[in-house]
Amino acid sequence: MPQIKEQRPAIEGWFTTEEGDVRLLGTRCTSCGTPYFPRNELACRNPSCGGPKDGSELEEYALSNRGRVWSYADARYKPPPPYIAAEPFEPYTVVAVELEVEQMVILGQTAPGVGVAELAVGMEVELTTGTLYEDDEAEYITWLWKPVANSERSEQ
Repeated sequence: MPQIKEQRPAIEGWFTTEEGDVRLLGTRCTSCGTPYFPRNELACRNPSCGGPKDGSELEEYALSNRGRVWSYADARYKPPPPYIAAEPFEPYTVVAVELEVEQMVILGQTAPGVGVAELAVGMEVELTTGTLYEDDEAEYITWLWKPVANSERSEQ
């Protein structure tokens, strides 16, 4: 019987799965509301922000877990280090998702079985998790995007 491996985030602190709700973790300026992903710890970079520029105005912020496909592409070639790919390498799909509330685009992989044929610009997608790679010690998970059930496909 195969040994059950510990699950660890592939990138610590970039997402949470509390109570089964997958959310990306970024920061947000408390002065102007500008969100950042990945986290911004230095200072608000919004030139219109009148807040302090020492980082004191930044707080942890859980981003929306749904958005719309902005763009997507097939990744057919194994990326170079430091990216860690499963062996043997299997092609995957990369999707850029626009979060309406935050008005930003987040890049990520799609869930297994979701390729370019199943995607369309404007389609609603939501966050889930899945295995990025495994080693002898653990299974490393990351955030993935999957179509929302019954989401209408928009034409490009």
